[in-house]
Amino acid sequence: MNLTKLISEPIKELNPEADHGKLRRIRAEDLEWSLAVVSSLTHLCLEHIVQNFEDNPIVEELLPKHKTSVLEKLPPTLPLTITANLISDEGYWKRCCQSRWNICDASEYGNSWKRMFFERHLENIIKHFVPDVTDNKSVLELVPLCRDYVKQLRISQLLPPVKEPPTFEETDGADSVSDLYTNGSSMDHFDFRILLDKLSNLEELQLVYCVKNCGMNFEWHLFQFTLRDCQSLAEAVKSCKSLKVLRIHRSNMEDEKCRMLVNHLLDHSSLVELDLSHNLIGDRGARAIGKLLNRSCLETLNIYDNRISGQGAQALAHALSRNTSLVSLNLRLNQLGDEGGQAIAQALLKNQTLVKLHLGANEMTEPTATAFSQVLVQNTTLRNLNLSCNKLGMDGGKVLEEGMSHNSSLLECDIRLTEISLESEYCIREVLCNNQDKARRKHTQDTANTK
Repeated sequence: MNLTKLISEPIKELNPEADHGKLRRIRAEDLEWSLAVVSSLTHLCLEHIVQNFEDNPIVEELLPKHKTSVLEKLPPTLPLTITANLISDEGYWKRCCQSRWNICDASEYGNSWKRMFFERHLENIIKHFVPDVTDNKSVLELVPLCRDYVKQLRISQLLPPVKEPPTFEETDGADSVSDLYTNGSSMDHFDFRILLDKLSNLEELQLVYCVKNCGMNFEWHLFQFTLRDCQSLAEAVKSCKSLKVLRIHRSNMEDEKCRMLVNHLLDHSSLVELDLSHNLIGDRGARAIGKLLNRSCLETLNIYDNRISGQGAQALAHALSRNTSLVSLNLRLNQLGDEGGQAIAQALLKNQTLVKLHLGANEMTEPTATAFSQVLVQNTTLRNLNLSCNKLGMDGGKVLEEGMSHNSSLLECDIRLTEISLESEYCIREVLCNNQDKARRKHTQDTANTK
């Protein structure tokens, strides 16, 4: 060992100009750590509040700057029983949403992160609710926490009960399992009666009675909307007085279920939009919906992609001729034919409120075009008319062209794939452009007059 070095080291420690960094025997991992900096008592208290928030939630008693500091440090994993009715800070709920879901867009939820969290959280519970397996408490315990924030529910799947695979003989055929499930009557889904009447701010409900991503496990019973499902849903919707929009898609709803649902909606005072598209509703269901038009304040009705024919359309037309609230009607992808198309046209000669009408792909021909040419002359309320994908033909195009020459109110008219001539289509487009220019000038003038 070098004796000179051993001797010089103590001397160097006494030298005030020595490198103190090299003399340190213990180095902190935090390079900014220093004995000279001591955390303030306020900082230590706030850290204690954050660490013990679950046992002793303190927020409102703090000063605004201290409250902000605590909320920024709270973990998004705290129990909802503590945070739901205590924390209103949007920054905290934004972190809760982003920590749970990859895609988050608060603009679809009124720019409220808290509303987004509770709506998606409740939707997730319902979508994975298994009847007879999942305890109703999982839903009921959440209600007091979320009822003030849930305004819409969009349920993209509803699971049926888990059933034991039925036994069948090998000679029963390849579809025996599916047939046994389909013929059964005990495949009921989540009962909305335990929930909807407790959500006092719910305005929109969208449901699909199916199972997503079933893959190779496909069975018909996974897409079954039973009569008891319909009965319980109808009663639940009737009890939800705040509901404004009801949508039930792709749920194999046929006439009997449609009539059952409509009977519970006849005196629903707040419902303004009903969407039963992509179902199996026929003429009997359409007659029930026509009755609803006479008893409700519906403004939007979508029943496209169903099985409504001419008779059902006549029932709807009869109601439409006396209705004073409906603004938009979508009947595309049905089988109205000329019988139904002419009936709707006759109703529009009396109706003074309908603004948008979609009759695309309804097997209509020249007689319907002739009836609508009269509508174009007399009706001044309709702004958007869609007759696309019907075989109106050359003569049908000419009568529509004649009707449009006397029209000054229609702004959009879709006549694609209707087999009319290019000349008639051009003339109709010219009138529409003139109407649109007049509407823009009038809007500009009205805006200027209000300033």
